Amino acid sequence: MDRTADRDLKARALKVIPNGMYGHEAVHALPATFPQFFERAEGAYIWDADGNRYLDFMCAYGPSLLGYRDQRVDAAAAAQAAKGDTMTGPSPVMVDLAEALVSMVTHADWAMFCKNGTDATSMAMVAARAQTGKRIVLLAKGAYHGAAPWCTPNPVGVVAEDRAMLRYYEYNNAESLEAAVRDAGEDLAAIFATPFKHDAFFDQALPDPVYARRARELCDETGAMLVVDDVRAGFRLARDCSWSLVGVQPDLSCWGKAVANGQPLSILLGSDRCRKGAGSIYVTGSYWFAAVPMAASLETLRIIRESDYLEQMIRMGDRLRAGLASAAQRHGFGLRQTGPSQMPIMLFDDDPDLRVGFAWAEEMLQRGVYIHPWHNMFIAACMTEADIDMAVAAADGAFAATRARMAELQPSPVILAMAAAKAAEELQALA
Repeated sequence: MDRTADRDLKARALKVIPNGMYGHEAVHALPATFPQFFERAEGAYIWDADGNRYLDFMCAYGPSLLGYRDQRVDAAAAAQAAKGDTMTGPSPVMVDLAEALVSMVTHADWAMFCKNGTDATSMAMVAARAQTGKRIVLLAKGAYHGAAPWCTPNPVGVVAEDRAMLRYYEYNNAESLEAAVRDAGEDLAAIFATPFKHDAFFDQALPDPVYARRARELCDETGAMLVVDDVRAGFRLARDCSWSLVGVQPDLSCWGKAVANGQPLSILLGSDRCRKGAGSIYVTGSYWFAAVPMAASLETLRIIRESDYLEQMIRMGDRLRAGLASAAQRHGFGLRQTGPSQMPIMLFDDDPDLRVGFAWAEEMLQRGVYIHPWHNMFIAACMTEADIDMAVAAADGAFAATRARMAELQPSPVILAMAAAKAAEELQALA
């Protein structure tokens, strides 16, 4: 595949953008052959700057729930754009959207709007502290909650004071959570949890109901707020908050990505238990009340309520998982597919430096399928059996090509550098 335009864009970007924005969506940690720039998208497909087409299992890292350029959502956005978008005050559609969300999400009594997942999680943290008058926030080790100094996985530019009030526990480990709560003492403001364990580079794990229920009990006992960060998984697991599947209702939930099918919008939903705190904080942004994304979200929510989009994603995810398992077995690979089938991650046995995973991802890319070697992926509701069967056929060829290259595979320099940095950080912590 030709990559001339992508290489030229990278070179131009390096001159006018720090590091060329090569860290965007961690493109620097993908195989070198992966494109950074994309020209267009439609349905389940994306086209890079060189015109190469790919079946896209990243869905823009999650926002494409129904498919790119869904005509129903785009028509709602266009109708609102004809009336107004970013104005001196919000459009009435904001109230319509808040009412729709409160009617759909069991724990929600109110909604607040922002732009990015990081906005929503940061707002949840501040609201919880305002409500409780306490400071300490508990996070699961390795969980991702955004890119602000308090939660970014990259420590560059971050000082210890930014994270002084954070404490950590092991996801799905009720005893570890209890210990962290004890350590926080009388100063516990919130417990954060992801809907399921979807950490990069690791097998995913669904929430243990015992752990989830204990998190709820501990918040009830201490007065802390339970926060479910549903930014990545919201409306991909359920038509309610994702932890409704384990029978647990949080006080706050954070939403983004899929809520407006690609339009820039994120949301904080909360119960009356945190209404006073949320109403007392100062949070805003110049574009937070733009009406076009809210109109797009209102239509997306209608489709979520009235269609079988979720069941379709699960069917296609199951079909993909079964096809890949058979193809991997035929070629002698141990392919681990974990997490919900509509949000899969794929890792290889005996591949600690990801050399096999990177090679297979490159081979899939050459066959017109964009997959990710270490991050969870996404099924779009518009994907068809023909799309999935094409991906499985491509995988069969990619497994064969990877098997033929096994003797020459080398670990990714980026992955090795990340491992070395992590080891140095751990040594420093021990010192």
